[in-house]
Amino acid sequence: MSCEVCGSPGFRATRWHFFLVALGLLGIVLAGCQGSSLSQDESDTQIEAPQFADVPDEELKQLLQHVLETNLHRHLSTSDHGAWQILHGVLAYQDRLQILHQGERVPALKWLLEGGTLRGFLLEPTPQGLEVISQPGSLIGQGHEDQWLAVFSQCGLKLDCPIYWQGKAYTLGDMLRRSQWDMQEGMELSWTLIALSRYLPRDAQWKNSQGETWTVERAVAWEAKQDLNTSACGGTHRLIGMTMALRAYFDPNKDKLTGPWAEAKRRIDEAVALARAYQQPDGAFSAHYFRRPGSTPDVKKRLGTTGHTVEFLALALEPEELAAPWMENAVRHLCQLLQETEELAIECGALYHALHGLQVYYQRRFEGVDPSRDLRYPEAESSSPAQPQSARLKQQPSLPMVAPQPARNSGG
Repeated sequence: MSCEVCGSPGFRATRWHFFLVALGLLGIVLAGCQGSSLSQDESDTQIEAPQFADVPDEELKQLLQHVLETNLHRHLSTSDHGAWQILHGVLAYQDRLQILHQGERVPALKWLLEGGTLRGFLLEPTPQGLEVISQPGSLIGQGHEDQWLAVFSQCGLKLDCPIYWQGKAYTLGDMLRRSQWDMQEGMELSWTLIALSRYLPRDAQWKNSQGETWTVERAVAWEAKQDLNTSACGGTHRLIGMTMALRAYFDPNKDKLTGPWAEAKRRIDEAVALARAYQQPDGAFSAHYFRRPGSTPDVKKRLGTTGHTVEFLALALEPEELAAPWMENAVRHLCQLLQETEELAIECGALYHALHGLQVYYQRRFEGVDPSRDLRYPEAESSSPAQPQSARLKQQPSLPMVAPQPARNSGG
């Protein structure tokens, strides 16, 4: 399997597997996180939300373990892939992810923090902090404001964690300071909000480059009024940012929410209801995200839409909802989709957001770990990445790899 593209562990496929894969081969093309789009081959047939049977806990747990461990061994290398591919992998696997560098396996996160060079990973030291140079649409560099900072923050790294650039030591705190300096209305703050909710107290205030006062609440207010249907990946990243902020600072079921926080909760609840209403009989979520119901034979599209939606729901739902049959069947469908595409080169955004969603689901459902709350480390004593238990699933033997397609300088 490959991710735009990561190499495959090379599994024996059945004829049925190849038939299923063939349906989606034309969809395995470069595509980044984009707003939801329509296609002639997508069905808009509306049906009532289907009813699902319960999935046995042990069956689902073992399926998740297998899929998460299998996809850990997809091929990523510094010669064939850029920062966009590799940091998506880090999002899903944190410091378990290994990449090939000059023929040797190295821990991707440690290697990057210690100054390893990677196409598309560009930093610029400034008096206001350490700026990450974005390259939207390149599928090599950072595609969204503060995307890399959000990834690092979700690895449980402290603000004083060192990051080396051109031989000099900086910290993630330097990166956050620059993010705060750059913030302004009109920007996409989805990933910024994830990092803010990891590192700052709710009452933190700061000045941006225009001298305006900003707070976490102001960032929530901005995100809560955006149109999900025109946002990246159907608005799932905006929803994830708002969800992580709410769960970091409040117990949404106990605390009284007002103002932007109440509006963010309303938007999240509305999206959860729409995801459930538009779910397909096979367990997949709508090919049109939260806009309307729809299905598609496009494998990449199904992996992207259902994967991103599962990622959002895994963070947003309460524990009892995670165990509801409709959510269990969505997770099982996503696992089966990843099994069907084990031999294929898959675009990294869709692949690793799906795997991150499954990782979060596993943590919350079977381990009682809530990444939005339990993995916030502003006062942590160590700068080492914090590890949820699921990052230490039973190791399996290393699997053979298939050479990947290289990162290309095009796409969304």
